[in-house]
Amino acid sequence: MRWSRAFLPVLKESPADAQIVSHKLMLRAGLVRQTAAGIYAWLPLGFRVLKKIEQIVREEQDRAGAQEMLMPTLQSADLWRESGRYEAYGPEMLRIRDRHDREMLYGPTNEEMITVLFRDEVKSYRDLPRTLYHIQWKFRDEVRPRFGVMRGREFLMKDAYSFDLDEAAARQSYYTQMLAYLRTFQRMGIRAVPMKAASGPIGGDLSHEFIVLAPTGESEVFYDAAYEEFDWNQAGLNYGDETGLQGLFDRVNSTYAATDETHDVAKWEVLPEGNRRTGRGIEVGHIFYFGDKYSKAMGLKVSGRDGTPVTPMMGSYGVGVSRLVGAIIEASHDDAGIVWPEAVAPWQVGIVTMRADDGASVAAADSLYTELIRAGVEVLYDDRDERGGVKLGSMDLIGLPWQVVVGPRGIASGTVELKRRSTGEREELSLESALARLTE
Repeated sequence: MRWSRAFLPVLKESPADAQIVSHKLMLRAGLVRQTAAGIYAWLPLGFRVLKKIEQIVREEQDRAGAQEMLMPTLQSADLWRESGRYEAYGPEMLRIRDRHDREMLYGPTNEEMITVLFRDEVKSYRDLPRTLYHIQWKFRDEVRPRFGVMRGREFLMKDAYSFDLDEAAARQSYYTQMLAYLRTFQRMGIRAVPMKAASGPIGGDLSHEFIVLAPTGESEVFYDAAYEEFDWNQAGLNYGDETGLQGLFDRVNSTYAATDETHDVAKWEVLPEGNRRTGRGIEVGHIFYFGDKYSKAMGLKVSGRDGTPVTPMMGSYGVGVSRLVGAIIEASHDDAGIVWPEAVAPWQVGIVTMRADDGASVAAADSLYTELIRAGVEVLYDDRDERGGVKLGSMDLIGLPWQVVVGPRGIASGTVELKRRSTGEREELSLESALARLTE
């Protein structure tokens, strides 16, 4: 993409109403624009990041054996009355009536709908286990939306739902999702610590939040320093390995980590003082096991192995896809702007010409741009007729992992400057060497 043809409205100053770093930088770097309280339009740069995150989530869910589908955003109030949650959910639910005076709602979550869909189609234990998921926009009518996409009213979420024949199998589904989540967040270049959590309006007796540590986090967190060395990838562990998954869960469950809601002072004080870590964090994922809470209330039964009716056990698993954009920025930025992890960066490389009126520089940058695209590298080429300092500042602000700076003096000596955004490390290389480095 050439910057001169892109819709990339960067701002020099942070808007006065932006309070936290991610909100300021998302506005300044042109990721989003607010269209109503707590509702944002995703501009091209922000949308590219959103799709990168969504794809990582999708790939890890698929690898874990979940199947993707899509449920509607609007739901019938009758579904929620059937489960008993319609009145209990509270004013965060946006309730509406259609032209036929039917009561509807803009879905904040999908436990009821998926349970009914499964109930109407699945009759036998042979159809279990199953885990279904979708990635869909949701709405919760926050009384005070703030902090940009971190506490907005409309948000993109991945929610998955598991159905199992009994509790033992349902817990295996829970452990499977826990591993999928650890792998998902590691791929994004962030460390998200699983912490025991309250179940809230979802219900259930087994629940973990995944918390990204950040000074502006909404929750106070307490965790064992052992998490800092934890192998999130678990490369030797396969889905379907019941013993291995149980071991992963046991290790997580026995290594202390909790939000302020579930913090246990007695267990905390047992930890050696040198292992105690405190801070603030941002929830980016939440998994629940809630047994037959919804399947029983909504009459979901299947024929068991001996022919008797069985009520399946369920769990639900959410990832805040749009919230992750803000959380990653909170965890990865500096004074100059965003520092994107490579896996979620909107483009991998930014090319800057220091002098748009220097023919040799422009020709070299054009050639590098063409070769990188040919090699399949995602590139943003700042070819604007702007001062070099302005362009360098813009590149730092939007935070691409690599920058190639092309200027008259360098070209005269046959070199360009390659900069790694995360470290600030700079290196003078020939065009050929820079191309080789960026296409490795």
